[in-house]
Amino acid sequence: MEGLPKFKFEKLHIWKDAMKLGEAVVGIADNFPDKERFNLTSQICRAVDSVALNISEGSIVQSKPEFRRFLGYSARSLAEVVTCLHTANHRKYISSTSFSALYDDCFKLMNMIIAFRNKL
Repeated sequence: MEGLPKFKFEKLHIWKDAMKLGEAVVGIADNFPDKERFNLTSQICRAVDSVALNISEGSIVQSKPEFRRFLGYSARSLAEVVTCLHTANHRKYISSTSFSALYDDCFKLMNMIIAFRNKL
């Protein structure tokens, strides 16, 4: 990111971590079999992008209850990512090591989102 953050969400650790997770997940999804392009690959990429998108969208609204609602959407999308990771692991599209690392990142981010939501 060039220069200083101008948007409120760019300062949030949960948004930064969601962006990092997004890049990691898309990186592994690029290696899924071609037959999954319109199914699992598309689903996990949309879900992981939705995590950061909902954080940013919710941060620009005026009310705390509305921001909490968007953080809830973000957490739900993250749960969807975890389920897609399980599917990819069961189908042997990713290694157990990759699964474990991404699973741990998801767990940490989920806890951060929930804690941040509860503080609002």
